[in-house]
Amino acid sequence: MPATPAQGHVVVAPDKFKGTLEGAEVAARIAAGIRRAAPGTDVRELPVADGGEGTLAAALAAGFVRVPVKVAGPTGLPVDAAIAVRGDTAVVELAQSSGLARLPGGRTAPLAAGSYGVGQLIGRAVGLGAGRIVLGLGGSACTDGGAGMVQALGVGLYDSEGAELPPGGAALRRLARIDLGPLADVLRGVDVVVACDVDNPLLGARGATAVYGPQKGADGEDLLILEEGLTRFADVVGEVTGRDLRGAPGAGAAGGVGFAALALLGATMRPGIELMLELLGFDEAVRGARLVVTGEGCLDAQTLHGKAPAGVAAAATRAGVRVAAVAGRLELAESEWRAAGFAAAYALTELAERPGDSMTRAAELAEAAGERLAAELLPG
Repeated sequence: MPATPAQGHVVVAPDKFKGTLEGAEVAARIAAGIRRAAPGTDVRELPVADGGEGTLAAALAAGFVRVPVKVAGPTGLPVDAAIAVRGDTAVVELAQSSGLARLPGGRTAPLAAGSYGVGQLIGRAVGLGAGRIVLGLGGSACTDGGAGMVQALGVGLYDSEGAELPPGGAALRRLARIDLGPLADVLRGVDVVVACDVDNPLLGARGATAVYGPQKGADGEDLLILEEGLTRFADVVGEVTGRDLRGAPGAGAAGGVGFAALALLGATMRPGIELMLELLGFDEAVRGARLVVTGEGCLDAQTLHGKAPAGVAAAATRAGVRVAAVAGRLELAESEWRAAGFAAAYALTELAERPGDSMTRAAELAEAAGERLAAELLPG
């Protein structure tokens, strides 16, 4: 007999648990626990992402088709990446080509790392006939302002002697001229939408270099060099386009790739989780549900500022559905997570027998969390 609206189904929509489980595995484990504790419950898995790492996986789990693409990694060495395609929409995840995880041997290259591979992924999406490209930013290994990305799409960046600039943010200090080349024709009829959960400008104390440079191995003199390079890039781009977008919210995302997307690709920028929920069909999935379960590796103050679980909670609350959270660690007070819209919150650390188990036994504990929340929130 079909479930009545009062009974409804359960939507399990977590982000990844960084360093332990991908979003799809988190969803599968929590769902398995719910089914064991509440047999017969209709549980639907919909892993989500906020535009950073895991965006591609979330799109694939939602029915997009994986298209493999070999591209340049952050240091120029080839890497096997992919885009996700459904209809005329393509999802491009920056971390697939230019993420920290793509650095050979994990060795950072703050001055030379570039975003060329991102442009190659976009080019592949255009070649497949995409009319809308969702560009997920996050986890970047480079601080090149998106210079490499636009070079891959045909833009020429030249020094005062007419030589093409090499990859990396440091080289931008020598930028004298930009030739937009075939860029307008390449992107004609293509809508680029950036999924981004930060509002940093390109330059200054809250900019790409100052805030995110140290995460990419930059310190001391490196930071000064990169800031100088991004400043020069912004100056010349402004001269060519007639618009100065260095201060635009999100321009500093992914080492300044957000800036090039806005200024040269004509992209629009939207909160990552809001865009991804729309793309994944969350509103349809939650219609008639009795409970939504979301989560991430750590539920903390950052969660409340545009991260995936907060976005899921807000969307579910608008639909009149209760929301529970499962996290590896819980660093919010109960008053804080309740104010964010969560009816309950469960931490793997609270279920673990020994310190460290929440990392080494994350899958097993996520399943146990599913059992517990089902017993407490799904009576009858």
